[in-house]
Amino acid sequence: MADETISQESEQFYAGAYGRIVRVMVAVAVALSVVALVRFGAAIAAGFAVGCAIGMLNFHWLKRVVSAFADRATGSSKKAGSAGVVLRFLLRYLLVAAVAYVIFRVSLASLYGLLAGLFLPVAAIMIEAVYEVYVALRRGV
Repeated sequence: MADETISQESEQFYAGAYGRIVRVMVAVAVALSVVALVRFGAAIAAGFAVGCAIGMLNFHWLKRVVSAFADRATGSSKKAGSAGVVLRFLLRYLLVAAVAYVIFRVSLASLYGLLAGLFLPVAAIMIEAVYEVYVALRRGV
């Protein structure tokens, strides 16, 4: 009985990981954009903000692709259009390349900010991992 309660609590906790990661991405993007503006100027801050936005969009699309593949693998979805999934997968990289090219043509400094902003999901996932380890050790979840 106690193991079942812990298992349900663990499942609820880990099911909320995506929402926590998104909230962390928004908070970190806003905070570091302000820091970039103050420390490096408007060009790098704008590039960083655009990179953060693309990183969040990429993260969202990646989640949808992984969910579609998982649904297809388990057979739980009625119809998952594989052409649409592949198209969105490729569109992510085309979008990043197009924005990077435009920013590169406008300002090299903004490109540095863009590249830094693209790492936003990595930072958010690392923060989530540290939080999950903390909660697992603290609560035993």
